[in-house]
Amino acid sequence: MPEQPSQWIRNFVDGAFLEPDPAHVFDAVDPATGLTHARVHEADEQIVDRAVRSARRALAEGWADSTIGDRVAVLRRAADLIEERFDDFVAAELADTGKPVAQARTLDVARAPMNFRAYADMVAATGQESYVTEPAVGRRALNYAVRKPLGVVAVIVPWNLPLLLLTWKVAPALACGNAVVVKPSEDTPGTASLLAEVLAEAGLPRGVYNVVHGFGADSAGAYLTEHPHIDGVTFTGSSATGTHVMKTVAPRVRPVSLELGGKNAAIVFDDVDVDEVVEGLSRSIFTNTGQVCLCTERVYIQRSVFDAVVAGLAAKAASLRLGAPMDDATTTGPLISQKHREKVLRYFDLAVEEGATVVCGGGVPEMPAELNGGSWIEPTLWTGLDNSSRVMREEIFGPVAGLVPFDTEDEAIALANDTEYGLAAVVWTNDLRRGHRVAAQMNVGLSWVNTWYLRDLRAPFGGVGLSGIGREGGESSLHFYTEPTNICIQL
Repeated sequence: MPEQPSQWIRNFVDGAFLEPDPAHVFDAVDPATGLTHARVHEADEQIVDRAVRSARRALAEGWADSTIGDRVAVLRRAADLIEERFDDFVAAELADTGKPVAQARTLDVARAPMNFRAYADMVAATGQESYVTEPAVGRRALNYAVRKPLGVVAVIVPWNLPLLLLTWKVAPALACGNAVVVKPSEDTPGTASLLAEVLAEAGLPRGVYNVVHGFGADSAGAYLTEHPHIDGVTFTGSSATGTHVMKTVAPRVRPVSLELGGKNAAIVFDDVDVDEVVEGLSRSIFTNTGQVCLCTERVYIQRSVFDAVVAGLAAKAASLRLGAPMDDATTTGPLISQKHREKVLRYFDLAVEEGATVVCGGGVPEMPAELNGGSWIEPTLWTGLDNSSRVMREEIFGPVAGLVPFDTEDEAIALANDTEYGLAAVVWTNDLRRGHRVAAQMNVGLSWVNTWYLRDLRAPFGGVGLSGIGREGGESSLHFYTEPTNICIQL
């Protein structure tokens, strides 16, 4: 048995880390090795209550009434401090996720200071709505909206992009004058607690940012969403859990922003450059080992280029290098946990049962001895399936895709929209008119043409159907994290 690590990941409440209770701990496991790298203090109901009450006290003591300039200064200082401790955040992200260091440096950690600066800029530049009213009766009035913080916000973030999505939610919440209680995934607790150190050093008042660790049911997640003094919930995760969150807060009529799962489609028309499409699809299928809500799991390819695209994607999959996170040559990490790998492997078996032809992958790779205990899986592509297959209808959340031929534009649109999800879609075509036309017909929140994961932080982000409700990003985030009061003055 390996020696238990001495590192603790602790709850952060009212400006201080709490001493862990040995009776309420769980292991943080490195997905690349399967070894425990830290012990995590699980928050009980009393700790969650303390966190919520400290957040409410921080609002009453002045944070809710702080000036935009004061909040902007804290956010910009936090961005600077994240960059100063960049390597610490990278190390914490790798320990929790096992993802390649190149991705952690260029995407996950790099986006964190960007999120803080972007929302500092947005809140500083955004004005308020105002109207001069001239009713038929002849009375003139000035109407203007005053936006106030929502209050205490529960921020629940997933394990796939833990720091990126944490800062994507926390930055606008703080920019608008809210206090937050963060519940990171039990699989990726490290960066949320590390961010607590940074925000305290940046000058954020105690109680404004709190972290409670734990699980969902009968643990920190449930205690937080059920708490009567939570004023809103922002959640990113599975559709099933998002549905439960919505039911939990419904009796108190609290606002929710839910960014949930996806079974995203790509449509490839035959006027494309095949090499360009293969490069783009390999990113949208295999990035972060397919563990991105925006990843493509369904690819519909016009018949005349079907074989060429399939062959190109198979070659790309074969070129991916699975390996140690700190190896710069590594392109692909493990799945987040053994439990998640078991789920994905069940879909591998199901695909074969449903008649799929396995183009590549379909199993567990052989890894070096030091990585053999990790949650590794082979990048996998299938042909021979259609939209009646469970594999083509249910979110798998792994490095997988089903490849299906089509003949006409109308057929491709119908196939892509034949899903209960509606998060993202990609259209590949060199016909400008077709690109605009088809992208607008996708029943999704985000529709890309000839690219993937190209984001403007000012643009609205979210999905429809089982992919969620509400929008974040830009003014959409500022509106979610505030409540407007309209003031009408007769002139």
